[in-house]
Amino acid sequence: MNINSIKSLKGGLLLASVFFAGSLQAKVTLPTIFSDNMVFQQKSAARIWGSTDAGKTVKVMASWSKTAVSAIAGADGKFMVTIPTPVYGGPYKVTISDGDVTTLNNILLGEVWVCSGQSNMEMPIVGWGKINNYEEEVKNANYPKIRLLQGKQATSNSPLAEAKVWAGGWKVCSPESVPEFSSVAYFFAREIFKKTGIPVGLIHTSWGGTIAEAWTSAATLKTMPDFVAAVSKIENAAKGNNSLPMEVQMATWTTMMNASDAGFKAGGIGWSAAAFDDSSWKTMTLPASWEDSGVPNFDGVMWFRKTITIPAAWAGKELKLNLGVIDDNDITFVNGVKVGETIGYSNKRVYTVPAAQVKEGPLTIIVRVTDTGGGGGLYGGDNIITVSSTTGDSQSLAGAWKYKAGVNFSAIAPMPSVSEGPNRTTVLYNAMINPYLNYPIKGAIWYQGESNADRANQYRTLFPKMIEDWRKSWKQPNFPFYFVQLANFMKVEAEPVSSAWAELRDAQRQTLSLPNTGMAVAIDIGEAADIHPKNKQEVGRRLALIALAKNYGIKIPYSGPVYKSATKAGATMVLNFTGAGSGLKARGGSDLKGFAIAGADQKFHWATATIKGSQVIVSSPDVANPIAVRYAWANNPVCNLVDGADLPASPFKTDAWPDVTLGKK
Repeated sequence: MNINSIKSLKGGLLLASVFFAGSLQAKVTLPTIFSDNMVFQQKSAARIWGSTDAGKTVKVMASWSKTAVSAIAGADGKFMVTIPTPVYGGPYKVTISDGDVTTLNNILLGEVWVCSGQSNMEMPIVGWGKINNYEEEVKNANYPKIRLLQGKQATSNSPLAEAKVWAGGWKVCSPESVPEFSSVAYFFAREIFKKTGIPVGLIHTSWGGTIAEAWTSAATLKTMPDFVAAVSKIENAAKGNNSLPMEVQMATWTTMMNASDAGFKAGGIGWSAAAFDDSSWKTMTLPASWEDSGVPNFDGVMWFRKTITIPAAWAGKELKLNLGVIDDNDITFVNGVKVGETIGYSNKRVYTVPAAQVKEGPLTIIVRVTDTGGGGGLYGGDNIITVSSTTGDSQSLAGAWKYKAGVNFSAIAPMPSVSEGPNRTTVLYNAMINPYLNYPIKGAIWYQGESNADRANQYRTLFPKMIEDWRKSWKQPNFPFYFVQLANFMKVEAEPVSSAWAELRDAQRQTLSLPNTGMAVAIDIGEAADIHPKNKQEVGRRLALIALAKNYGIKIPYSGPVYKSATKAGATMVLNFTGAGSGLKARGGSDLKGFAIAGADQKFHWATATIKGSQVIVSSPDVANPIAVRYAWANNPVCNLVDGADLPASPFKTDAWPDVTLGKK
């Protein structure tokens, strides 16, 4: 090819590239929250935003409106338009054009609810959840006017503009789309739709095991001294001021921690050995939280040992060791041989003891428990912690265990704070709340608190601040915020005791002082050995009752009795309640249970309680001059006060005595 031909070819290519660059139009890019099947909040100023080429005019037309709206993209290419939405209905379509048209189809106008929290909100109908009757629930989930947007779990040290969501965006509720969706959110929406006929859009954005401060903005957390340093660390990380990788920090710290554990130290028989002499160790009755069993405020490693007798019929046969749930991590040995290790307080421990290790006579079970914060221990019920044989027989492991601390974390360097995980201040707000703030909503439902229970006193301030934070951030200062009070969990106590979980529930009850809040009480539908109870249908229904009564004008009982005030009358205490319009009763017609009473010595005794109209009268022969009453004040209380609609009363205390979690950060 001669040089003139080459010049001609180059010129043609250059001309073609100029032509295509000028004629190709950059199609509008929309955030992941916009897709077919979506729901816009009815009777709101709906916003649609995205990006295109700088300076382009973007025209938006919604089929419920006769008027198009337009905006000019800024220098950064971003645009936003506002479209008023009428009363609920559909399906509609929305077109967004910058010269090239994007169409959103099968759109509904209805009520949009954000659904957030930790694992009990995350818990899917099937998946790892497998709620009660899940197969039938999935089969019957044909609700085309309920729409589901499943957010992905993500963290960020700085606020993100766009949410990460599951592929395809909004889904029509069907047996195909619902199995992995939040069961609480689905049952909440189903109840509202059945009672009102209004389409419901659910934005599910939750993460198991997470703390409330992770879901709160940096600006709000900076007003609380407990969180200022942690927020500064996040903000520094966002600026690139990072230290060593977290895996390196954790590996170094774990090596140091294990070297400090007296149970592992060389120079003698380790505490995992069957031959080790534990006669000098103290005794604790398990299952229990050691915080409530004589070892308050202990974070670290605790060793437990128990020797049982293996009958001749079990010899040479495989055993199953069931330890229920343990807070937080464990390594378990049988006669000095490791049989299992689990990380995470919500996981059940079921370990196999090989047949070759099973001999007639003594068998020693050793459990090394590591607790990184708050309460620690074995929480399985009395009928849960067992050892069983393939013969079909079993022995309970409940009762006396020997125990001794291996290492107290207060005596060693602090554990590195995770630099990438979800349990850091504000990182979930940044990644999983902030991207939705331009999207008008009806309200929010929330199921969280387990991970903050050991700092329940702090939650009394943190939780209402988080709610106010969301309302301010959404620029909807009074949207409905309805939450689930923690369900009953762990062993039943024989006598009145202190309880971090009870304090967390009371902090939740106290939050009802905020306007337009509501609380679904779940103190009767938990499970002793499972922090994820399976009856999510009733949880969703109780949340929906609040919305139906407060937002949709349906006159129904919705809260159960909530403590209002107490007065002393001689040797009795007289309790008054709100939410008791349908009456008070003892579920099942039996005597009232769950009340404890105390005098000035602050020692609580089980009490006799009787219903008199809309009041409850409480007394005890052990307390001649009472000044305080507590109800359902335990991790897993036995209690039965309900209203006429069978909704349970919220746990409460009448006193202002210091929380056992006071000062914990």
